[in-house]
Amino acid sequence: MARELSSKDIEILKKLAPECAGLECAGSRAPYKSILPPLSNHFATDAEDFTKRIAVLDDEELLYLLSLIKSGEESLGCVQPHSMEIFLNFIEERLDTKTAEEIMGIYMAGQECSTDDLITFK
Repeated sequence: MARELSSKDIEILKKLAPECAGLECAGSRAPYKSILPPLSNHFATDAEDFTKRIAVLDDEELLYLLSLIKSGEESLGCVQPHSMEIFLNFIEERLDTKTAEEIMGIYMAGQECSTDDLITFK
């Protein structure tokens, strides 16, 4: 579900990617509609960088982001599988396995992935 980023969304995106100068994709010139896809695709340089960036989320921000994912407002469709695996492990460590599995189900439902792309927990 496409949406316009709220001030809270922008605050979180800029916390995760302080170098984010504008709110549109450099490639497509389309405005960002979610937080995690641009973080995964445009700002995080590798898995370690993505891990460090999401680690700065406090509990309130994480729960807010999860509520957006569950409601369909935060798209996971363009999040790279390796970034999603990191995010799911982060959820599992910070919250619980059940929540991570629920978010994995949402991610997988929106993907056309092969069994080679399936995400497993550590």
